Amino acid sequence: MDRIEDPSDPAGLIELLGDWTSGPGPRYRSLAAAVARAIGTGDLRPGERLPAERRLADALAVSRATVVAAYDALRVSGLVESRRGSGTRVVRAGGPTLAPADGRLRGNRAGSIVQRLLDRPDDVISLGRAAEPGGPDLGAALAELVREDLPGLLGDAGYHPAGLPVLRAAVAAHHTAFGLPTTPDQVLVTSGATQAIGLAAQLFVGRGSTVLVESPGWAGCLDVFRAAGARLAGVGIDDDGIRIDGLAAALAEHRPALLYVMPTYQNPTGVLMSQGRRHRVAELAAAHGVTVLEDSAHEAALAPGRTPAPIAAAPAAGGAGGTGAAVLTVGSLAKAVWGGLRIGWLRAPRPVVERAARLKALADLGSPLLDQALAARLLPRLPGLAPARAELQRQHLTTMGDLLSRELPGWRWRQPDGGSVLWIELPGGADARVFTQVALRHGAEVVPGAALDVTGAHDHYLRLPCSFPPRTAAELVGRLAGAWAEFSSSGGGEGGHPRRGA
Repeated sequence: MDRIEDPSDPAGLIELLGDWTSGPGPRYRSLAAAVARAIGTGDLRPGERLPAERRLADALAVSRATVVAAYDALRVSGLVESRRGSGTRVVRAGGPTLAPADGRLRGNRAGSIVQRLLDRPDDVISLGRAAEPGGPDLGAALAELVREDLPGLLGDAGYHPAGLPVLRAAVAAHHTAFGLPTTPDQVLVTSGATQAIGLAAQLFVGRGSTVLVESPGWAGCLDVFRAAGARLAGVGIDDDGIRIDGLAAALAEHRPALLYVMPTYQNPTGVLMSQGRRHRVAELAAAHGVTVLEDSAHEAALAPGRTPAPIAAAPAAGGAGGTGAAVLTVGSLAKAVWGGLRIGWLRAPRPVVERAARLKALADLGSPLLDQALAARLLPRLPGLAPARAELQRQHLTTMGDLLSRELPGWRWRQPDGGSVLWIELPGGADARVFTQVALRHGAEVVPGAALDVTGAHDHYLRLPCSFPPRTAAELVGRLAGAWAEFSSSGGGEGGHPRRGA
């Protein structure tokens, strides 16, 4: 089941601290300021216990003296108190009323990743996202839209909660070409794939219900389910996708409300689920009456025929609208075109689309019209753009792999079937969460395996996107190599806990 952290666990506190090392002055002062900030926002509440000094020092890869000095500063400020036998706890500070919490979830794994998107420090290379910049095809399509479509669009009222009709038709044609016959009324246009996943969670996930997820998976999506109040149960994957033996056992044990999978170039492993495995997933879900949410974010970047048909096209799933297992398919243009074009969609049975459209209307009355019109122009062109996109990804993967093999020969990974991410296994069983703290001090933001696996089976892994130009990739690997040298010299590379000076 999902490992929910609390502030007394160093990993739980670290999620709240973010990039605490970037503060000015001595390291202990930066740490104290980060804890004080978490208290001020309400993320750390009165009565909650902080980690023991030694455990926090190990997790942060600093000396115990650093943590002791930080706790002393917090005690002097009246923010915490320490008692023999009960540790150090937050106390209500005097002065103004505490500000409300900023929306972070207890136990969330993506908080620091999302915060990095907001902060964007110039001196840190972030591994929190795997996205290529927009290409010239995007600019050409935008120029055509302004020249040919803009007058008609401006004459429209602009409100299409279910999506611009021409885009819904283009998405339907896209899925049909990929082996999933689809009609426009089975498509809901969303503001990116994340909104589509969030709407599905609102419809199918209740507080306290269980969602089955792949382990490892992507932290941002996992937190969408946590926000809906769900408990997460992880199922392992192999070279064909989610393991059928583990899935069958989890379905029987948990009676979940939803099964979430990424069959095409799974994030973060890059595994491509086989056609037979997709059929078995649909059959098991139908037998247990469980709705499947398949995330096909990478599919739009491929040409038809390059991957097996979606799970929703399996006979047990009812194909284009039969009576089998309910399967919802999420798509997006982020991987195929540009992450800044916030267009995604949910392909589902018509009644589900109608219900989800009502929820979306309550949230935003519909996605931006001009973005949708641009997406409608681009979708039919994607098969022609796919070879160049695939070649660029291949080059980036090759470049990163060569750099890592030369600078960090002890790191291991499986060559992904596709996508632009390497799932790195650190040698010696090293805790990637601790290495993350060292890497930040070297100017590289690493996403540790603990953020991507609810079971704890991949704490010695990290996710490494490869969507960087060669010069940036070389700089990144240089920073990682420097961080690894420091980490290993303190015993972390052998699975221990490095301790650095204050």
